[in-house]
Amino acid sequence: MSLQCFSPAKLNLFLHITAKRADGYHNLQSVFRAIDFGDELTFTLATAQTPLVTLSGADTLTEHLDDNLIIKAVQLLAKHYPQHAKAVNIHLDKKIPTGAGLGGGSSNAATTLIALNELWQLELSPQTLMALGKTLGADVPFFIFSHANQADAHALGIGDELEPLNLPQARYLLLFPPVHLTTAVFFAHPDLPKNCPLIAPIAERYGDYGEQMTAEFCNVFEPIAAQHSPAVKTALNYLRSLEPLTASTARLTGTGSTVFLPIPAHIDDGVLTAWQLSAPCPSIIAESLY
Repeated sequence: MSLQCFSPAKLNLFLHITAKRADGYHNLQSVFRAIDFGDELTFTLATAQTPLVTLSGADTLTEHLDDNLIIKAVQLLAKHYPQHAKAVNIHLDKKIPTGAGLGGGSSNAATTLIALNELWQLELSPQTLMALGKTLGADVPFFIFSHANQADAHALGIGDELEPLNLPQARYLLLFPPVHLTTAVFFAHPDLPKNCPLIAPIAERYGDYGEQMTAEFCNVFEPIAAQHSPAVKTALNYLRSLEPLTASTARLTGTGSTVFLPIPAHIDDGVLTAWQLSAPCPSIIAESLY
């Protein structure tokens, strides 16, 4: 039995740090948006029971293959539900760049939990899968939540307190500067604001962060990323040069290197193609998934 699954990337339409927690983590406020750009994962139940998991297509993503979150997700479910565990072969068709702030590894882990829940006939609720996924990474619950609710999310806590949002459809020009930015370095940066005020209610404020961004909204990591990486700064400046034509605001997503610009409906495909050809680094056009 085989199952082919789409593993979407996500955008942070804004990203604020509201407090540092006693456990060393940080509370955040963000809007997570799934997009129609992502990886493909194929799951096939194996005829033999050993090894538990065989993963192809991921050899260059981590120093050791066992560190990949796909394998960790399989092992996690097998540990909790050994009587249901069956050996599985997984192939990853990787398109989401690593270190790009798009949640690729977390999405892969979430997709694996969702797929094995079906293939192993576990019948676990999305809430149970989210609780398991949280142990793999703070972004994993969103992808399970988003798939279950067919919605984007207002995120609080460490990104695991999620409220569904039904946002207007949108498309985006994403630029991928060829750098891998390290989240831990950014969180330790002395200039990182960690006391942003909580903004509520967020569902009614899409006009202030969805296309243009008012002064209340930002990605607090953006100035640090631009300072740290000339390639990110160049990509951001390129998108900012297009803002008078789009009447939208360029921004960084997450704590990675990807920058993006919301694209209004009146911009036609020919113009978009010209913008991509002129971009200083690889780019794609993506649309909101839900």
